[in-house]
Amino acid sequence: MKPVIIAECCQNHNGSQEILKRMIHEAAENGADYAKIQAIRSSELTYRERFEEGETHADGTVKTIKRPYHPELDRLAKLDLTLDQEVWFVEECRKAGIKPLTTVFTRSGVRDVQNMGYPAMKIASYDCASYPLLKDVKAVWNKIFVSTGSTYDGEIKQAAEVLEGADFEFLHCVTIYPTPMEELHLSRIEYLKQFSDKVGYSDHSKPATTALWASKIALALGASCIERHYTVLGPDETRDGPVSITPAMVKELREFADLTVEERMEIIKRDYPEWEIALGNPNRPLSHTELLNRDYYKGRFASKIGDKVIYNWEEYELA
Repeated sequence: MKPVIIAECCQNHNGSQEILKRMIHEAAENGADYAKIQAIRSSELTYRERFEEGETHADGTVKTIKRPYHPELDRLAKLDLTLDQEVWFVEECRKAGIKPLTTVFTRSGVRDVQNMGYPAMKIASYDCASYPLLKDVKAVWNKIFVSTGSTYDGEIKQAAEVLEGADFEFLHCVTIYPTPMEELHLSRIEYLKQFSDKVGYSDHSKPATTALWASKIALALGASCIERHYTVLGPDETRDGPVSITPAMVKELREFADLTVEERMEIIKRDYPEWEIALGNPNRPLSHTELLNRDYYKGRFASKIGDKVIYNWEEYELA
């Protein structure tokens, strides 16, 4: 089977339905299999005191990220899509001839989108070990993509056990934004195959400096799926713009993915002789940056049921 290409629109639409419509159609025209949004609800952002000021060790090393609640809430609120707009997104994708996909960030978010017509669901890296959320998703969808960045090996193993019986696909991911070539650790793709038959790659490298080499090397190593942040705007017009690819790059990636694995590797060795720098260590420990990101993003959003805040890893019967 040919590798799947996911065009991750994320919030590069800047809250504009017209921009998102353009993104859907240009992703479809350039060969992406899925157009993806994120079911982020600014109302589900959590207030956590320790991120208001952050914390730094005496030697200057960051201990806790500084990410104050109110500025983040204000930023996200401008980017919210309504549930009606998310329904429209699914319908517009079908009109364009591309599959719709979204990432759910809370267990109540699963409830919001479960009847919208999504054929598959995506779980972000920071929820790979949120087993109650995985169970909720598995109860609705058979096809599930799960990123594994900032997740410990034992957690990934347990996630595979929770998802057993579903058509799930782990995606190798490094949660450093942007990811340098020497931090890709793409040899981990082979390592992850012990847990899922198909293993893809969610790429956060910077196109302006590394073009599409990270994704192409992953494909040459047999990645079954490539997820890339994607934009139709300039790289400086959105928060994720610097790690996002253009429609023309989606087409280039599609054409490369349509080659045989042998043809892909031949091109890599010929045109990017230092490609092995991307292999790294399949069993490497998480970096300091990834641990900081894990600390902040795991728990960034939560279900809010009355006066209760329910995190994705908590066993709780949602009403």
